[in-house]
Amino acid sequence: MEKKEQIYEGKAKKVFRTDDPDLYITEYKDDATAFNGQKKGTIVGKGVINNRLTNFFMKMMEENGIPTHFVKELNDRETLVKRVKIVPLEVIVRNVAAGSLAKRLGVPEGTKLKSTVLEYCYKSDELGDPMVNEYHIAAMDWATAEEMKTIADYSMKIDKILTDFLAKNKVDLIDFKLEFGKLDNGTVILADEISPDTCRFWDSDTHEKLDKDRFRRDLGGVEEAYQEMERRILGK
Repeated sequence: MEKKEQIYEGKAKKVFRTDDPDLYITEYKDDATAFNGQKKGTIVGKGVINNRLTNFFMKMMEENGIPTHFVKELNDRETLVKRVKIVPLEVIVRNVAAGSLAKRLGVPEGTKLKSTVLEYCYKSDELGDPMVNEYHIAAMDWATAEEMKTIADYSMKIDKILTDFLAKNKVDLIDFKLEFGKLDNGTVILADEISPDTCRFWDSDTHEKLDKDRFRRDLGGVEEAYQEMERRILGK
């Protein structure tokens, strides 16, 4: 598979065309950003860990009947993925109050929610990824009602799969962000990544943060937290 020109560079990844118009290569970077790019830094080795963990989780989703963009891991930092048209929404799945939800609702961080919360944000760095609901999504024609039902159903199923798996590794899944894309035939599939960049992982016993919050909040031990997640999930 020949890697061709770069077509996109985001905060954490680059995307390249290949000689197959239906396949792209994603390359994971060590760059770290927070607060919509206002805080910038580097987490050494992050790209390698996020690539490996994402691919592990994507394969897990496929095995559980959730279609994904994953095709093949090419090397430590690069993965071959299906070309999709990204639905311009971030789906945030919350099991425990943390981050912006705790702040917004005045709930102590770490409060277990009575039921899982799904939130949607419009993907726009310029606007600060504003929160939207199904009425906004329909009005702006970002996704159909049927597509949103699929996205919600997949998101809840992904939450259950990840929560059960991580519990066996002494990790609590606090909340996480998902993105979905559409194939040319309209099929909705899971895209982007599942990693310590996009999830809040807490140690089940100590509640130690094992994710990007260590970078966001200047807690130190950032690289070690990513390495610890890799060790628990992949045994490395």
